[in-house]
Amino acid sequence: QFSGLLGTVYRRGNLSFTRDGNSLLSPVGNRVSLFDLKNNKCETLPLATRLNIVCVGLSPDGSLAILIDEEGAALLVSLIGKCVIHQFYFHKPVHSVKFSPDGKKFVVTKDNLAYLYHAPGKKREFNAFVLDKTYYGPYDETTCIDWTDDSKCFAVGSKDMSTWVFGAERWANLIYYSLGGHKDVIVACFFEENSLDLYTISQDAALCVWQCDTELDGLKPMPPKDAAKEENAGENDEELLEEPKGEEIHGKANPSEQETRNKVKYSRVAKYFFNKEGDFNNLTSAAYHKKTHLLVTGFASGIFHLHELPDFNLIHSLSISDQRIASISINCTGDWIAFGCSGLGQLLVWEWQSESYVLKQQGHFNSMVSLAYSPDGQYIATGGEDGKVKVWNTSSSFCFVTFTEHTSGVTAVTFTSTGYVVLSASLDGTVRAFDLHRYRNFRTFTSPRPSQFSCLAVDSSGEIVSAGSQDSFEIFIWSMQSGRLLDVLAGHEGPISSLSFNPMKCVLASASWDKTVKLWDMLDSWRTKETLIMNSDVLVVAFRPDGKELAVAALDGQITFWDHENAVQTGSIEGRHDLQMGRKELDKITAKQAAKGKSFTTLCYSADGQSVLAGGLSKFVCIYNVKEQILMKKFEISCNHSLDAMEEYLDRRKMTEFGSLALIDEGGGGDDGVAIPLPGVKRGDMSYRHFKPEIRVTCVRFSPTGRSWAATTTEGLLIYSLDSGLIFDPFELDVDVTPSNIHKTVRQKEYTRAIIMAFKLNEKKLIQEVIEAVPSSEVDVVCSSLPDLYVEKLLEFLASAFETSCHLEFYLIWAHKLLMLHGQKLKTRSVKLLPMIQFLQKSIQRHFEDVSKLCEWNIYNIKYALAISQQRGMKRLAEETSVDEEELDSDSDYLM
Repeated sequence: QFSGLLGTVYRRGNLSFTRDGNSLLSPVGNRVSLFDLKNNKCETLPLATRLNIVCVGLSPDGSLAILIDEEGAALLVSLIGKCVIHQFYFHKPVHSVKFSPDGKKFVVTKDNLAYLYHAPGKKREFNAFVLDKTYYGPYDETTCIDWTDDSKCFAVGSKDMSTWVFGAERWANLIYYSLGGHKDVIVACFFEENSLDLYTISQDAALCVWQCDTELDGLKPMPPKDAAKEENAGENDEELLEEPKGEEIHGKANPSEQETRNKVKYSRVAKYFFNKEGDFNNLTSAAYHKKTHLLVTGFASGIFHLHELPDFNLIHSLSISDQRIASISINCTGDWIAFGCSGLGQLLVWEWQSESYVLKQQGHFNSMVSLAYSPDGQYIATGGEDGKVKVWNTSSSFCFVTFTEHTSGVTAVTFTSTGYVVLSASLDGTVRAFDLHRYRNFRTFTSPRPSQFSCLAVDSSGEIVSAGSQDSFEIFIWSMQSGRLLDVLAGHEGPISSLSFNPMKCVLASASWDKTVKLWDMLDSWRTKETLIMNSDVLVVAFRPDGKELAVAALDGQITFWDHENAVQTGSIEGRHDLQMGRKELDKITAKQAAKGKSFTTLCYSADGQSVLAGGLSKFVCIYNVKEQILMKKFEISCNHSLDAMEEYLDRRKMTEFGSLALIDEGGGGDDGVAIPLPGVKRGDMSYRHFKPEIRVTCVRFSPTGRSWAATTTEGLLIYSLDSGLIFDPFELDVDVTPSNIHKTVRQKEYTRAIIMAFKLNEKKLIQEVIEAVPSSEVDVVCSSLPDLYVEKLLEFLASAFETSCHLEFYLIWAHKLLMLHGQKLKTRSVKLLPMIQFLQKSIQRHFEDVSKLCEWNIYNIKYALAISQQRGMKRLAEETSVDEEELDSDSDYLM
C-alpha cells in the first residue's frame, strides 16, 4: 500500500501549523504531507484530491482539516484517523478557507462572496457542511480571511483594494463595514488580539492600521423579532434558488448617514510602507502572531521582513531564495516561522530568535529521472533533470545531503555494495562518485572525447564502473580505485539505453537501440560473451538478484526473459495493453490508439526474484509474476487530474468550434502548471510560459529488504510498502493451535513449542507476547532447539520488531544467538534469505546510529562536566592556598 511521498515538500497553497505547534501541514500536489518537526519525521496522509490542493483549513483543536482543490471540490479529513469523513463541492474555485477560533463555524471565499458555514461538530451529522450566511460586498475576487478572537466578526480582503468587516452573528451596531485606503490588491488582513482593531496589507507593500471605536464587548445583539423575519425570508428565497445561499447580507461600499448612525466606526491611525526595490518586489504573503505582535511579510524577490506592531519596528530582514514566497505560517508559540516557495518547491522553518533553521528541505526543481536503494534499504539516492543528486532517509522521509557538482541533467544513480558511495552519470559528460561519510565528490570519471552518458552500472565488488554513451554508442569502463579509464567497449550500432551487472559474476549486460543485448565478460579481456537479438529497440535490461535470469523490455511493449548462460529465451510478457495510456489535452487520437505505440521504460526484479516491476509513460506501475507470466497487480500512482495524460476520454466540455481549450493561450500568468523562466533570468522575468506536466514513471526500484518499492514520477518519489498488520496468514495451522493453548504452553515454560505454535497462528502481537515471555537466560536453549524453518521466520520477525520495540538489548540477544547457532545453515540459502538479512541489518543499523549519537552526546556532556568540576576544584584550591598564605603572613606579623 502507499507509504509516503518523498522528493517534493511543497507545491502551492497555504501552510498550517498544528495546534501544538510542533508539526506542519504542507500541500504537495493533490496530497498533504505532515512534517513532525520535534521528531524529525515526515508522513504523507493516505488520501488524495482529484486536482492540486490550493487551500487548507485547519480546525482550532487540530482534529479536522478541509482540503480544497483547484475546482472547488473539498474533502473533510480527520487528522487523527487520517481518513476522509465527508466530500463537498463548492461549484467554483475557492480562494481561502478559515475556521473560527471557537471551531463552530468556518468562512469560505469564492468569486466576490464570503460564505459562512456551520463547522462539523463532534457528533455524527448527515450533512457536515451547512450554509449559514452569504455575504455580499466586494466587487472583485476575495483574497484573505481573518477572525476576531471571540469568533464574533471576521474580515475579508479583496482584489478591489477594499477590506470588509462582517458580523458572524446579526449585531445591531455591526452588520458590515468597508475599509479603503489601499492602491493595490489586499494580500492579508489581521485583527489585533481581543479587539476589533485591524491591520490591512496590500501587494504594493503598504500597511494600514485601523482603529475601531467599539470594543468586542460593545457589540449589541439584533432584536430577536427582526432576526426571525429575515430567517423566514431567507427560507423562501432558498426554494427559488438552485444552490442554497442561507441568509444573505448585502454590504454597501458607501452607506448613507442614516444607515451608519449608532454603528461601529473605523478610522485609519497610521500607514506604513515596506522598503521597496523596484516593481518586482511585490508583497506576496504575510502572517501575524497576535500574542507577540509579530508580523512576517514575504516578497516576490525571496526577501522576508519581521516587524513588531503597532509601532512597525523592523526586527529582521533576510533573503531565503531568489523566488517568490508563496505562503507564510507562524506556530502557536510564535517561535517558528514556516515559508513555502512554490517556484523552487522549497519548505523552510526558521526559528527567528536564535536565527537558525528547524527544517530546510527542497525537492528536485525539475522532474526526477532515476533512483537507487542503498544495500540495507535505509537510504534512497535520486537524480533529477536539474543536475542534483539527493540522498533521502526512508524512515524519516527527509533529504540529508544534496550534491550539486553536475552541470547538466543526471540520467542514472547507483550505490556501491558497501552503501557508502553514490555514483551518478550525467549529460554533462561525467560520472561522479560521492562519499557519504564526508559528503564530497571524491572521483570524477570522464571519457577521452566528450560524451553524454545515459546509463550507469557498478559491479558487486564496487571496483568496476561502467557508463553507456548516447552519442558515440560506446561503453566506458573505469577503475574506482585509481579513477583510470580501463577500456572502451565498442560494438553497438545505436545509443546505449541500459547497463546491468550480474550480481554473482563479473558479466555486464548492455542494451541498445540497435535491437541487441550484448553480454561482456569483465574478466576475459572485456570480450563480447554473447549477443541476444531482439525484435525491437531495447530500452531497459535487468538481472535477477541471483544472476541466473535476464529481463529485457523493448520498444514493442514486450518484456522477455532470458537464460543468458545458454542464450535461450525462457518467456515473454505482452505488456503494452497493461500500460493503459491516458489521453493528453492536445492529442488528436484516442488514448487506446496512443497506447499502441507505448512501452515500458523502466524495469526491476523484486528482492526474491519471483516477480518483476515495470513502469513507463503512464499512471500505472505493473507487477508481473515471472514464472506464470501473468499480471499480479496494477498500481495507480496518481489520481491528480492537474497533470496531463490522465483523462481516458475526450472531455467535450473543453472542446470549442476552434478546437481544444488547451490550445488557447489565456496569457495573464495563471498559477496552474509549471512556470518556465527565460534562460539565465533570475529576476524580473515578466513573461509567463506555463506547461502542464505529463504523468509518467521514470524509474522503479525494489528495496533490497523486500519490504517496499519506490518509483520516481511526475508527482515525486513515491514509496509503497507492505502492510502486514491487516492480513491473517496462518502457517501449517492445526486444530490445537489456539491463543489459549499458546498461553497455557508459555505458563508451562515450554517456550520452544509455544514459539512454534505462535508462528503457526502467525499473529504478530501473539508472537511478540510469547518471545518477550522467554527469560533472557533461556534464549540460548530455545534458539538451539528451534527447527530451521522457524529460525528464518523468527529472524524476519526480529527485523520488524526492531523498528517499533523499545526492548533493544533483549532482541539483540535473540538475533546474536540465532545467527551464531544457525549461521552456517543459513549461509547455504543466502541468496533466498538475502532480503530478510538486509532488513535485519537495516533495523540494527538505524538503532546503532541513534544510540551512537546519544552516547557521543553523553560522553561530551560528561567530559564537559568533569572539566568544569576540575576547573572549579583548581579555583577552590587556589583560593584556599591564598587564604592559608594570608593567615601565615598575619601570624608572622603577630610574632614580630
